[in-house]
Amino acid sequence: MVLIFFIGFLASLLVSGLLVRRAKAHAGRYGYAKPQRFHVGDTPRLGGVAIFSGCACGWAAAVIAYFCGNLGWMYVDPVLALKWVVVIFPAIAGGVQEDLTQRLAIRYRLLLTAFSALLAVLFVDVSIVRLGLPMLDALVVAAPWLALALAMVAMAGLPHAFNIIDGYNGLAGMVALVVYVALTYVALQVGDRQLATVLLALIGATVGFLFWNYPRGLLFAGDGGAYLWGLTIAVASLVLVKRHAMVSPWFPVLLLAYPVWETFFSIYRKLARGMSPSVADALHFHQLIYRRIVRHVFSDDDSRRILMRNNRTSPYLWGFTMFTVVPAVLFWRNTLVLMVFTMLFVLLYVGCYLAIVRFKVPRWLRK
Repeated sequence: MVLIFFIGFLASLLVSGLLVRRAKAHAGRYGYAKPQRFHVGDTPRLGGVAIFSGCACGWAAAVIAYFCGNLGWMYVDPVLALKWVVVIFPAIAGGVQEDLTQRLAIRYRLLLTAFSALLAVLFVDVSIVRLGLPMLDALVVAAPWLALALAMVAMAGLPHAFNIIDGYNGLAGMVALVVYVALTYVALQVGDRQLATVLLALIGATVGFLFWNYPRGLLFAGDGGAYLWGLTIAVASLVLVKRHAMVSPWFPVLLLAYPVWETFFSIYRKLARGMSPSVADALHFHQLIYRRIVRHVFSDDDSRRILMRNNRTSPYLWGFTMFTVVPAVLFWRNTLVLMVFTMLFVLLYVGCYLAIVRFKVPRWLRK
């Protein structure tokens, strides 16, 4: 399995380096007036292309292992690999189109991620078969179309949730990486080697991209990268829960609580202010940390000062994510415990957000 990781890593690393050198022309179209811009200069936003290249190469190696008769630990059925590529391609294509032109409206990108979700239902047999509560499970059995609709909403929405948290060097990429590792661990625990191999290629591709993204910020994931992370994680989570009854459906809920709750809270916050949820603003949790916690960075070079603040913001959110990832991995079988930790995280998030807004952050957290 190490070979699959290494091939995905190497392919992503090389393609990322090529994009850093050759793909800066389009970056000038990303205007300085955008509220979510926290960098100086024109940086390519085509990291999604590199990540897709890396995972595709990793899957190709796993398919070769399949034909060579290596059915022990590292293999992927060629039909399954092709299905994964077909499923994620529409979402990535829409994201990359937006990264190149800045002109693809959010409704079209949402339609493309929804189309990818539909392909996952048709080709990978993704659906929700249980929700961890007797009443809800009975409803799923009585109305299977409702379970399919919920699965499609999850798969279409999570890519945009990752796009929301993709604001600083290494933030969304590291969150995706730890989630991939957690899913791989549980997949191996239940003996799902093919799914673990699929995820291992994605881990390698993400690490290859992060080499250029953090801390130097030479390449951004863009919408294409965020959509790839969100969609593959959503599909893998639903497949894992459906195939293996011992995996609690609340395992991926807690595992992904940070990007999911960030999205719900952002929608509520914008509606409360009379704004459309599709309008970008600069009041997300990670942006408040950047503005009100990571402040005291001094440098004569303005671009270097912004880069240093950018890089110091992400570790706060990495640590914050551990509040969901660690208990999810420890209690992946126990629905009740996972539900309790999910509720505790929601309370923690809201409490921290209000503390930052009201300038009540402890001095030891500010630097």
